[in-house]
Amino acid sequence: MQRFHLGLIINPLAGLGGPAGLKGSDGVAEQALALGSTPKATQRTRTALECLQPVRERLEFLTFPGAMGADLLAEMGFAYRLAGELAEGPTSAADTRQAVTALQDAGVALILFAGGDGTARDVCAAVREGQPVLGIPAGVKIHSGVYAISPRAAGELTRRLVEGGLVRLASGEVRDLDEAALREGRVAARWYGELCVPEEGAFVQQVKQAGVELEELVLIDLAAWLEGSWESGVRYVFGPGSTLHGLAQNLGLQTTLLGVDVIENGQVIARDVNEAQLFELVAEHPARLLITAIGGQGHILGRGNQQISPRVLRAIGLDHLRVVATKRKLATLQGRPLLVDTGDVQLDDAFPDVVRVWAGYKEELLYPLAAEV
Repeated sequence: MQRFHLGLIINPLAGLGGPAGLKGSDGVAEQALALGSTPKATQRTRTALECLQPVRERLEFLTFPGAMGADLLAEMGFAYRLAGELAEGPTSAADTRQAVTALQDAGVALILFAGGDGTARDVCAAVREGQPVLGIPAGVKIHSGVYAISPRAAGELTRRLVEGGLVRLASGEVRDLDEAALREGRVAARWYGELCVPEEGAFVQQVKQAGVELEELVLIDLAAWLEGSWESGVRYVFGPGSTLHGLAQNLGLQTTLLGVDVIENGQVIARDVNEAQLFELVAEHPARLLITAIGGQGHILGRGNQQISPRVLRAIGLDHLRVVATKRKLATLQGRPLLVDTGDVQLDDAFPDVVRVWAGYKEELLYPLAAEV
């Protein structure tokens, strides 16, 4: 059984300053401990992870030694691997940044981190654009929009993702108060950036007569989004299927229903290409790949689009792949993952655990992905 890979970072010092009345924990952990504060971040992370027990067999965590994650995961019976080692002594902001980098290099689907606004700042400083993260609230200051409303909410949302529920991506602000100013009675907040965070997405909304999720309107919306975001000089490969054919029609482009077409600067430059032609077009040129899923079955590669071969996929890059599918189509999978079967086992195993799905105007969802077995 293929496992879903999650990253976990616990800031064991988060929240210590609150009970001690220190308005935060940045730089005052030792003082807070001396005043009798006890660490709470591990317990709050436990509350989140308890929600994942029903899907435990489907998970593998990547984490760090001791209180940064390994101790708790071992105690709760979760499968995990260490993504790196840490220097001896109390954990630091540098440890968090190092951990974020290591987890991204390992290709985790989602990074869960427990802390407060200071921890979110450290995550923001190291995270790459587009890496999904979600905060488990455990600090004194929780002003950033990257935290779940509660530890349990963080766990439930993560479980929803693992089980194939539709999870929308959003941009959350990272903000932090100046603790030194706060201790002097002044409130001074600062914006530090934004993180890509999942938020609870609805399944298919109520539609009239059950005929269409108004799929035609969804494709019009998607066309408007794509038309406004074409990258100059980049070649867009449109896979076969009615979804992408309809999207192209709304862009005023004549593509083939069951073929693979290539678009550059808003114009079709190659229609119904074979594998060799496609490889020649993308091998030495920036490219993006748009594909859709077979409704009810879930294959996105290896069924009806063999022109998009392993060497084509490697030339384009897996991070430049996007699935285009309406929420109605995804709902027909009933939580089953999307599937890849490229014929290259090594490549199939290199795909991430989740894929980004364009489902509406500026609406991206995260959806589980698995290799065909």
